Amino acid sequence: MNNTFILKKDSTFELAVEALDRTGLGFIAVVDETNLLLGILTDGDIRRSFLRKEFDLHSIINTNPEVMNETSSQQEIISRLKTLHRRHMPLVNDKMQLKSVFSLDDITFVTRDNPVVIMAGGLGSRLGQLTKETPKPMLNVGDKPMLQHLIEQFREQGFRKFIFCVNYKKNIIRNYFSDGAKLGVKIKYIEEEKRLGTAGALSLIKPSINVPFFVINADILVNINFMQLLNFHLKSQSLATMCVREFQMQVPYGVINSNSNNDLISLDEKPEIIFDVNAGIYLLDPSVNVYIPKNTFFDMPSLFEILIDKGLQSSVFQINDYWRDIGQIEDLEQANADMQGPEL
Repeated sequence: MNNTFILKKDSTFELAVEALDRTGLGFIAVVDETNLLLGILTDGDIRRSFLRKEFDLHSIINTNPEVMNETSSQQEIISRLKTLHRRHMPLVNDKMQLKSVFSLDDITFVTRDNPVVIMAGGLGSRLGQLTKETPKPMLNVGDKPMLQHLIEQFREQGFRKFIFCVNYKKNIIRNYFSDGAKLGVKIKYIEEEKRLGTAGALSLIKPSINVPFFVINADILVNINFMQLLNFHLKSQSLATMCVREFQMQVPYGVINSNSNNDLISLDEKPEIIFDVNAGIYLLDPSVNVYIPKNTFFDMPSLFEILIDKGLQSSVFQINDYWRDIGQIEDLEQANADMQGPEL
């Protein structure tokens, strides 16, 4: 296997870097001469070693990597990689001998026609100085912008057509992603002359989209099966589907229940309330565009309110996988903690 490095007594940091460079994957599995898996080494490990000025090979290798058994199905491996936000998985036998390395880069995904519209024009003012010079979607989570994480999640599930709705610091986004070719996707841009909310910019898309399409806020990190969402939307025959996430909140006071005669019926001391919240991810039928005003500030919840008022079919899709909205500084810090791993 050309993605392995045999660790010997005389192995040096330089030899490991050369082996890593030869693979072109940013990943090598480190084994002994019997092919026993000793750990893994990634580009990220090398970058961090330079920052720490630490070049002892044995201290740089991640000796406790995530592995799966060689008998695991491709679907199981891909699912696990997506959960971990990683691209490579060492496959071992029962004796922890390396049998192969599974890479998402080796998988040919079907390209789907459904576009992904990403709302990337917000100011991100709640993040203070962090967004003074940098648009919020371009803030790093791990070693790449959160917007890139989002693109890669869709791309790896076959969705490669993107439309970015941009406004604040739009040139930074355009200069980084260009037409998307370096990520293996196609990106078009809708430039908002003024801020149009989470739905208003849809009225500017030309030519009009003629298949169901995704709309997602650019400041979200998520790990869901988008094809499952699309199938749910089509099966429900909805004009619009909103992804929702369960949210729990504890009331800090005792809640009093009484009747119209002021009789005390019950008292719940600091109850926990569970409800669904809007996750900022939508699937829309192109026919909903007739309800979106032209070049006017218009948020997505308003579109759903119109559909409800008109008695038109709309649905909710429950997200149970990883989801995080980057609204506050602590959200960004937590996202970086969530994404920590040897391949970030």
